[in-house]
Parts: sequence; C-alpha cells; structure tokens
Amino acid sequence: MATDKNLVLFHYTASPYARRVYFYLTLRGIPYTQCLQPPTLPREDLNALGISHRRIPILAAGRDVYYDTRLILQKLEEWYPDGALGAPKTGGEHKALETLLQQWTDGAVFGSASMLIPTHLPLLNDPKFIKDREDFSGRRWDKDSMERMKPAAVAEMVAAFGFLEHTLFADERRWILGTEKPALADILAVKPYQWLSSLPGALPPDHISEKRFPRVYAWVKRFEDAVKAARSSAPKPVTLKGADAIQQITGADFVEPEISVDADDPLGLKAGENVELWPSDTGVNHRDQGRLVGLSTDEVVLECQIKVAEKTIRIHAPRRGFRIRRTDGETGTKL
Repeated sequence: MATDKNLVLFHYTASPYARRVYFYLTLRGIPYTQCLQPPTLPREDLNALGISHRRIPILAAGRDVYYDTRLILQKLEEWYPDGALGAPKTGGEHKALETLLQQWTDGAVFGSASMLIPTHLPLLNDPKFIKDREDFSGRRWDKDSMERMKPAAVAEMVAAFGFLEHTLFADERRWILGTEKPALADILAVKPYQWLSSLPGALPPDHISEKRFPRVYAWVKRFEDAVKAARSSAPKPVTLKGADAIQQITGADFVEPEISVDADDPLGLKAGENVELWPSDTGVNHRDQGRLVGLSTDEVVLECQIKVAEKTIRIHAPRRGFRIRRTDGETGTKL
C-alpha cells in the first residue's frame, strides 16, 4: 500500500456520493480521517480553506484538494495500486463498461432517484433544506413539486432496475464485471439502488420490488454484506473537528507534482492566468477562483489562497462536468 497521504474526507453521512467514497475506502482498507459537514450551506470549515465549491464529498491529501467522486476514486486507484478495484486502463470493454456505467448512473439514474426521496422525511419539511437544494439543483424541491415529478421518476427507475436485471445480471453473475469480489464498477453503479433501498417508502412496491427484480436486490445485498465484512477489519476513521482538519491541511505539503498546462488545449488558457472553475450541472452558483497551474484533457488544477493561513491549496477537478474561464482582475491568490 502507498505511503499514507493523510487523507481528510469532508462529507456528511447521508450523502449518497460520499457513501461511494466511503464504500471504496472501506473495501480497500485505506486509512483516512473525516471532517463531518452540515448537509446545507454554509460549510465554514471549507470556507476557511478558501473553497467555494458546494458539492460533497471533498477529499484533501496534504494541501491538494480533490472535487468529484470520479476524480477522487481515480486518484485513490493511482495512489494505492496494490489491490486496486478498477479495470486496467487498457482493459478494453471492461474499462469502457465501467466508465459508461458511471456516466449513466450519475446522470439519468441518479437524477430520477433524487426525485423519489419520501416527502414525509424531516428534511423535506425544513424550509432551509428546501431552499438549499433548490439553489443546488436549479429545480423546485417543495412537496407538491416532488410529488408531481414522482410518476416519471418511478418509470425511469423501473427501466434502470430492468436494465441491470435483464442484461448484466441475466447470467446470474455475482458482480458486474464477473469478478470474485466487488470491483470499482459495482461501487460506481450501486449508489442509487442501494441508497433508495435504504430509504423506507422511496421505492413503490407495486412497481419496484425484490420479487420483480430479484437479481438486482441480491446484488445490493451482497454489496452491503461485503462492505460490512470489510468494515470489521478496516481502520476506523478518526473524526476531526474543523479547526483540527484545517490545521492538518495547512501544515502539510502538496502530495502531487504540478501538471503542466496544455498549450494546445482548445480553451487557449495559459499557466499562471487567473481563472474561475465551476460544475456545469449542479451547484453552478458556487465558483472557485485561482491561478491556473495545471490543465490536461482529464484534469484542471487551480492554486488558491487559504483564508486562515498565508498558504495556498491546489484544487483539482475533472475536466468533464466542469467549466473553466479566464477572469479579469485579482482572484485573491497571493503567491
């Protein structure tokens, strides 16, 4: 296993995306610390680090900070290659299926799954939560709107359950890629199915049930059992208060060397320019600004000023699903 990178995972326990990273870390037995955040803004710990991005989870490794579960899992695969769960980059159809499942799950499937949150839950009766999620998603989250969207969302989830039931699991395989244990493809795909199954009342039994989709339900149960078994031997994460997490990060070095800025990139950006970065689908109103220090076809890296220390962090985000543009004037980054 790779040298400990003093990982700090910023998340809240109900986040289905954070659960994806938790599943990975647990199945791999990778040690990490966590700093629990509120489910709604503001998140003062992240604000103190100079982070405007609002989506959870966020992973810090030293003073390198990573957005989006896609990039977080990619980095963990690279840093801890012994026992990696992903298909090899030259893995042909397995790598393609892994990537396509992630894109499909995070897009169409999870978008529909989020509309099936039971409206009786306390959070959906909290005006602060509703307002926060409307800012996050750009759509209505009040009860009446949620109930109106449910029939279409149920239809989409029936199709999603049916896809796995009658294609990938039609041959009675235990795991998506036919592996002996859960692989990265399972972690990427299981999220909406496991999440909805854990929410009483989310899945209408007359449309989605174990009787109708026995293979998918069995796969979710196997996955939960595998995580439970791994948790019994995995290092227990230490929970840090915000001030302690910030101190650990500000006192660390960068863990990755800088990547160059691709001079042939279509955006025409240059190293050292002031830019802003934001996700293109949700949370678009919360943008980070900094100095561009890395740009490739897969990743963008900004260097940004920490608000509570005379140091900087490097924010890493995937290219796909994020936008970057040159800004005029100062970004607040002091180098």
